[in-house]
Amino acid sequence: MRSLMNQLPRYWMDGAMRSLEGLRNGLTEPFPHRGDPPPLTPYTVIATEGKMRLRYYQAAPQERRDAVLIVYPLIKRPFILDLVPGKSVIQSLLSQGTDVYLTDWIPPTRVDSWRGFDAYVNGDVATAVQLVGAHAGVEQVSILGYCFGALLASMYTALHPQTVDRLITLTLPFDFQTHDVPLFGLMGKMRPETLDLIPATYGNCPASLVKSAFTAMSPVHHGIDKYIGLYRNEEKEGYAEFFDLFERWMNSDVALAGQIFREITQQIFQQNLLSQTRMRVGGTTVDMRQITCPVLNIIGEHDDVVHPHASESFAASVGSSDTTTLTFPSGHVGVVVSAGAHKKLWPQVGAWLEERATQIAHGAAWGPTHQSH
Repeated sequence: MRSLMNQLPRYWMDGAMRSLEGLRNGLTEPFPHRGDPPPLTPYTVIATEGKMRLRYYQAAPQERRDAVLIVYPLIKRPFILDLVPGKSVIQSLLSQGTDVYLTDWIPPTRVDSWRGFDAYVNGDVATAVQLVGAHAGVEQVSILGYCFGALLASMYTALHPQTVDRLITLTLPFDFQTHDVPLFGLMGKMRPETLDLIPATYGNCPASLVKSAFTAMSPVHHGIDKYIGLYRNEEKEGYAEFFDLFERWMNSDVALAGQIFREITQQIFQQNLLSQTRMRVGGTTVDMRQITCPVLNIIGEHDDVVHPHASESFAASVGSSDTTTLTFPSGHVGVVVSAGAHKKLWPQVGAWLEERATQIAHGAAWGPTHQSH
């Protein structure tokens, strides 16, 4: 323990020096992002539309059987999905014969502060689906959304159900009627004057505030636990590299456009409109009962960002007769980077995609279930 305590100041000092270096260089963000690392898996950008670059990762020709669009969250860079060999969602899907398309979000500037759910869901995600359909030669697209990306993906599927043949939601922040979830404690109690002040001052919600918000939800982990893990594992082959890349991702926060920041805080966290079928996007009510394709809802059992309670009711809210809820013993990020997830969870995801693809090829149809709301 004494050796650990001797090491902690060095780890903390490293982070402090990075922040000071950013301030010395005149950066406005106190936690400067060092940029994305070189990509682990090669990809091509097949289009840039709105605030999105659409990436394409190609499976080996002899393995290719399927394709999926990953709708990534707006608030961090996407290299967490392709971090190191053996802990890459991209490589896991490619190895199972699935081509991957990924929304690489372009950070908003002040002139983008007007962008809300309508711009992202009916604009950028809708465009991505059209591009994937044309590129892959399919009429309907399979979508996998992660965290806030799952929020966008589920909204899009409810509003445009005829364009989606399979939906996977991973750690979806959906229902905030339970107030003990960390995100509600942070965002649900924000006062209206604070909510107005942030976009009025910055135009958007700055990346530094996004980072501070997520750090506040797990202060012990961000302040101490991760360094204990580094101390215990830094002699393991590849761990130091993994830790550095993970920290790089943790500091890769991206600003949120001012309007979507308001809408997320007020309509999702504070008023819980989405789970009550009371939320409107682009003038249309988002009704999850319109989702009739197969749905796989994945929950992190130990998620300290999107509590399981916030995800559990989603499958019962959709109109599909084919829903699966899979609870995996991991945290919010562990579902995409842990060794256990890549050994057990992602093979199950691949198997689910393949099984539903086979059923679709044989003409299976999924009608709505009759649920009371």
